[in-house]
Amino acid sequence: MARPNIILLFADQMRGDCMRCDGNPYIETPNLDYLASLGTRFPHAYTATPSCIPARATLMTGMNQWHAGILGMGLGQGAMPNDYPHMLAAELSNHGYRTHLVGKGHFNPQRAMMGFQSHELDESGRSQDGFKSDYRIWFDRVKPYDDLSPDDHGVPFNSWMARPWHTDEHLHPSWWTMTRALEFVKNRDRTKPYFLNISFARPHSPYVPPRPYWDMYCDEELPPAAVGDWAGMHDKPRDAADTNAWHGRMTDRQIRRARTGYYGDVSFIDTQIGRLINHLQRSHDFANTMFVFAADHGDMLGDHNLWRKTYAYEGSARIPFIVVPPIGENKSPRNVAPEVVELRDIMPTILEAAGIEIPATVDGRSVLPLSREAAPDWREYIHGEHCWCYGPEQDMQYVTDGRRKYIWLPRIDMHQFFDLESDPHELHNCIDDPARREEVQKWRGFLVAELEARQCGWVKDGKLVGPETPDAPLISPWRDKRYQPA
Repeated sequence: MARPNIILLFADQMRGDCMRCDGNPYIETPNLDYLASLGTRFPHAYTATPSCIPARATLMTGMNQWHAGILGMGLGQGAMPNDYPHMLAAELSNHGYRTHLVGKGHFNPQRAMMGFQSHELDESGRSQDGFKSDYRIWFDRVKPYDDLSPDDHGVPFNSWMARPWHTDEHLHPSWWTMTRALEFVKNRDRTKPYFLNISFARPHSPYVPPRPYWDMYCDEELPPAAVGDWAGMHDKPRDAADTNAWHGRMTDRQIRRARTGYYGDVSFIDTQIGRLINHLQRSHDFANTMFVFAADHGDMLGDHNLWRKTYAYEGSARIPFIVVPPIGENKSPRNVAPEVVELRDIMPTILEAAGIEIPATVDGRSVLPLSREAAPDWREYIHGEHCWCYGPEQDMQYVTDGRRKYIWLPRIDMHQFFDLESDPHELHNCIDDPARREEVQKWRGFLVAELEARQCGWVKDGKLVGPETPDAPLISPWRDKRYQPA
């Protein structure tokens, strides 16, 4: 069979629990559920550094966050480099694939190619040095009246507020992203296989889905926020008054409206994916197409009095992850694989499917073997982190396998341990439970080993000690130079 076409569907800020196939009975995602039924879903998938730039650096390089050089968006970090020696799109371009990105890149500078041969960008409201995204150029050309903009809904970019989209459905950025992707598929060079990254800028706030998708949820039951018995630390009434608040207890009504908008955005993305599936099936290209669906990170949506991302908690760090091999290969994959996987695994997975050698810089592993059978030698856990971004209490380190999770907040020296099997919403911190002592020591040991290997000064005499001074950032040695394995 010819080398497969490969489509990487990527959502911005989509929680891992926001698919019906993940067990969420409140949300409608029929097209994602259909893809999951054809391939393998990974319920224990995480982003090691849960914010846009570092997560995408990991996605594009297959490296862990230390080697990619970005440990978050905030203290001591920087923009995504564009000169990594090996990048996903570049490897595919160099081996005969036609490569194209539609949607959000978050590259630096914003028109950097990052190995793609072409792209059409929707960067939401971000603009550097006079940059204007392709979506906004298009919007200005087709808008029904002169003074209309994509921002006239009035909801700030990182807000917890929500409302329906303020103009026609076909002017919504999710619709534009899939429309441009379909245009590429229809008019591509058919003598070459292609790699298409469809990168939605939603369901990232503002939560403003088209009216029909708002109406899907506005009168329906939705899950309440999960608020742990430890989460009073984030009940900050003064901070909650900010329309872009990152923490603070909101009213049940405010949380419900946020979830109405967020769920509507997810379902609208699902509809766009349905447009893609329908076209590929009609054009008989579906059988030789590989799909990967994932997100850069989640969104707390009020869980534990938190909003947005950058946290170790499930709402922020767990992501959807589906791999669908070409149906024409007649594989019988495991429908659900419980091994813990991470964004760094996407690049080697796609390269293996394309028959391309995986560069030595890649830290991730292909998950294709897991779609067929369990792997006894798979990793025991993943290590994640995020630097100080919103406040010192939000700086974090974590290790998890999807069943247990150890979290350390180094700038306030707070330790948390969660049994995700019995407590999937992280309501009870078990760190001081005498019955968990040995288990806690084991998981703390994983984190100690990760940080000790870095020789970054955050471990002394086998103990976690954190920064020497309160505002000293943890910086990767690969922030300003590119990593090469010894």
